[in-house]
Amino acid sequence: MQQLMFIVISAVTLISAALVVTTRSLFRSALWLILTFFGIAGLFILLHAEFLAIAQILIYVGAISTLIIFAIMLSRGVMDPNARRFNDQWGLVAGFAAVFFVLLTAIMTRVPWQTTMAPAPMAAEAIQLLGRELVTPYAIPFEVASVLLVVAMIGAIIVARERES
Repeated sequence: MQQLMFIVISAVTLISAALVVTTRSLFRSALWLILTFFGIAGLFILLHAEFLAIAQILIYVGAISTLIIFAIMLSRGVMDPNARRFNDQWGLVAGFAAVFFVLLTAIMTRVPWQTTMAPAPMAAEAIQLLGRELVTPYAIPFEVASVLLVVAMIGAIIVARERES
């Protein structure tokens, strides 16, 4: 059952990731990105990394995706249906992506992956230690980053409102 769930979640994640880069509408691409983030959170759950799954949902789905959608909606040129969708370098980029894909596939097929693994013993206080580390030495960087994001969003709104006038 777990393997079937992995295959389904992986397929949904890969398809939505492919749609992120191939969809013509930037807004729809952002929506596919949200589904990709949810798929990654599902993979974290299958790996028994519940904390990372919740962090993925809160940070990427909740905050980053919202910020991206606001940025898309605040920019006027993106919503123009007559705007050019591709630049002149798309063929070069597609070629590099194909070469990179072949290279990664060759590397992944030649590495002797360990298929059975005994679960690592987890300390009883692992979550408490992680929480303590996030709150004590890294509290100031987290607060600075949150203030920076709020200031950037307010600045984007002010710039967008100035153009309307």
